[in-house]
Amino acid sequence: MLYVIIGEDDENSLQKRLQVRPRHLERLDALRDEGRMILAGPFPAIDSPDPGPAGFTGSMIVAEFESLAAAREWAEADPYLAEGVYKRVDVRPFRKTLP
Repeated sequence: MLYVIIGEDDENSLQKRLQVRPRHLERLDALRDEGRMILAGPFPAIDSPDPGPAGFTGSMIVAEFESLAAAREWAEADPYLAEGVYKRVDVRPFRKTLP
């Protein structure tokens, strides 16, 4: 089943985000390589694809997991959460309807 994972960034976490990003992306690459990734990306803090120093307000991942518990376990092990980029993470079942 698909699950949506939304991480909410802590304030002033852009530098941490940039430092931890390679470890975060490794985990996303693994999901992609396993064919389980639907989409992933950050929420820019301003209306721009490159928000510069304004940074980001969080991220969203939609991926396949065997259960809600497995999706939560995966999300809770994310380096962004462990290193304080995310102040909270929400995981919910997701049913793709379109396209």
